Amino acid sequence: MSSEKKPKIVVAKHTPFLISGLKDFFDGSGNRFEVKQVMALCRCDKSKKFPYCDGTHAETGLDCCKLPERPKDKMHSFTGREITIHFNLGVCSHHGYCLELSPVFDTSRLKWIDPNGASAAEIIATIERCPSGALSYTIDGVYHAALDRTPAIKVTKRGPFEITGGIELETDDGSKPQCDEHYCLCRCNKTKNQPFCDGSHLPHKLIGG
Repeated sequence: MSSEKKPKIVVAKHTPFLISGLKDFFDGSGNRFEVKQVMALCRCDKSKKFPYCDGTHAETGLDCCKLPERPKDKMHSFTGREITIHFNLGVCSHHGYCLELSPVFDTSRLKWIDPNGASAAEIIATIERCPSGALSYTIDGVYHAALDRTPAIKVTKRGPFEITGGIELETDDGSKPQCDEHYCLCRCNKTKNQPFCDGSHLPHKLIGG
């Protein structure tokens, strides 16, 4: 049995993301970043060594607390003929991949998710693109959220750190992702749902973006 330690992310309210044991670290185009056994990643969006922390947050301030006005962390279910779609606005990073399947996901409607708007296969393929864990589904009585992927971190061009492959997250306030296999971590220090991305970066141009 391999004694190799699994990757882990440790985060506290006033510190960068501390990553250990990571092998796969990419930018949004799939280019590899240099990895070390232990790394500190920027979460203030001001590092001159982005995506690595250079200590700038000590000058500018980094008070990463959840804010009371954040969307409620609650799962809602939409049941159709073939599939039930689950959605949690409280962890959504607002990438908008789901909106590409507009017959199912359409925010102009009061009931914006229609589980009968496309085939189950199309809906599953769309949900599997959701990077935050906000979307999941149940089919034939079985709940599906995680995918089988190797541990990796991707720095999206205009968005958060996308975590895949079940990298353990340890937080000082007990915050947990919706899905342990994939989630998005804020790198702009503007989210109301620390340490997770809530789309607050969207009006801004981020460093490295």
